[in-house]
Amino acid sequence: MKSFILILSLTLVAPVVADAQLKLREQNLPNPDNEPAPVHPVPHPRQLKWQETEFYAFFHYGMNTYTGREWGYGNEDPRLFAPTAQPDPRQWLEVAARAGMRGGIAVVKHHDGFCLWPTGTTEHNITASGNEYGRAVNIPADFAAAAGDLGMKYGFYVSPWDRNSEYYGSDRYVREVFLRQCAELAEYGDDQFEMWFDGANGGNGFYGGRNDVVSVDRNTYYDIPNLRDSIHRVCPDCVMWGLGGESRWIGNEAGWAGQSNWSTENRGCAPEGNGMYGSEDGWIWFPGESDAKATDRGWFYHDGERVLSPERLFRMYLETVGRNSTLILNLPPDRSGRLPEATADSLAALGDLLKSRFGNDLALKARVCADSERKPGRHRNYKAGNVTDGSKDTYWATDDSIEKAVLTLSWRQTQKVHYVELMEYIPKGQRVKKFRIEVSADGRTWERVAENVETSTIGYKRIIPLNGSTSDSYGKGYDVRKLRVVIVDSKACPLISKLSVY
Repeated sequence: MKSFILILSLTLVAPVVADAQLKLREQNLPNPDNEPAPVHPVPHPRQLKWQETEFYAFFHYGMNTYTGREWGYGNEDPRLFAPTAQPDPRQWLEVAARAGMRGGIAVVKHHDGFCLWPTGTTEHNITASGNEYGRAVNIPADFAAAAGDLGMKYGFYVSPWDRNSEYYGSDRYVREVFLRQCAELAEYGDDQFEMWFDGANGGNGFYGGRNDVVSVDRNTYYDIPNLRDSIHRVCPDCVMWGLGGESRWIGNEAGWAGQSNWSTENRGCAPEGNGMYGSEDGWIWFPGESDAKATDRGWFYHDGERVLSPERLFRMYLETVGRNSTLILNLPPDRSGRLPEATADSLAALGDLLKSRFGNDLALKARVCADSERKPGRHRNYKAGNVTDGSKDTYWATDDSIEKAVLTLSWRQTQKVHYVELMEYIPKGQRVKKFRIEVSADGRTWERVAENVETSTIGYKRIIPLNGSTSDSYGKGYDVRKLRVVIVDSKACPLISKLSVY
């Protein structure tokens, strides 16, 4: 009897002891959300924010505005800078905003070395201007303040080449002039999105009276690693264009990028020859920026200049922003320090075109499906509907083994369509190598459209005119009940964050 009671007691106590020793642990899977692996290289977060700016203005204003030159020699009398009215950077940005731009870059020092702020690095600045309007202005301060009021992004162009400085060509110039000027400009706001460093460096100049020819190796002379680190400590989201090596020149000043345009490139490549296209197997993330003029003369204001038509500017937009590039469009203020009325009118009309042609996304009314969807994870799914949910942080994806797939939109009623816009989820790299677009008027038979367009790369953004022309891009449009995007080839499983139809 005693043995039976002992056994019974142990039997009853054992589960209690086991439960006390048992601890539940949450399972830590290596990839709980089943996220696709990135395809390297991938962009830095500041490069992503920069790319999202898409379309912004360039404002070339300074000593050349009053001398009629494009490149000043450096020996200009500071008193020549004499605005006929108070310069108005706010008006510049207001015109840009009406055109649909999200920010602007102000030229505050060009190759002549004249600085549009009261710098401590040289007497060749606005404090020695020829009248009270010139002496009262501080372009970086006024420009940054106006951008803040208008909710726009802003940055500055500061020329590394200085044809005025007696120290140019020596280490002293870099330490005591150029780096200090960049640091001064960084203090005008820690939310700058871009600092622009022109590629023109070295040549003949005044150089403090030397009237010499100076040659420098720009890749080493400007102490780029120190410059980049110094700027990023103050302005963490500021992309350094040109010398800084964070975004590349698209390779021309005519406002077009290659239809095939990779955001990846190889360090040391010659952007003059390959900037329009990038390199599929490039080992750095080096996205392209297209700089172009909205007027028919130089970068600075010249009497008699004419502004390009809204349709011509719209074509530039299609051939840059619509081809995985950003567009920085130059709008030169005149000698009053304001943008001419004709420029303002043409840019407002451009803004109207962008709104009318890209203001009604027909994809939002469509049923979206795909022939393949990646298996969902714990907190994330990859369904086809993500391409029209309005979020930049979601995307449609396939399983890793599937690199060819089809996205289809269908409507209950016929729609008139002119453009298709596609965006990859580039935080995980650029992937798509080839695709095509097909439409169906009856919902059963399919017709390929835009056949004479290189439907190869997508990248951050690709806009395809369905009639295949950017010069007459709107056309009559197509009557469709269904539209599909066929991914033909991709580096890895495709990731599409947005599909819009206009």
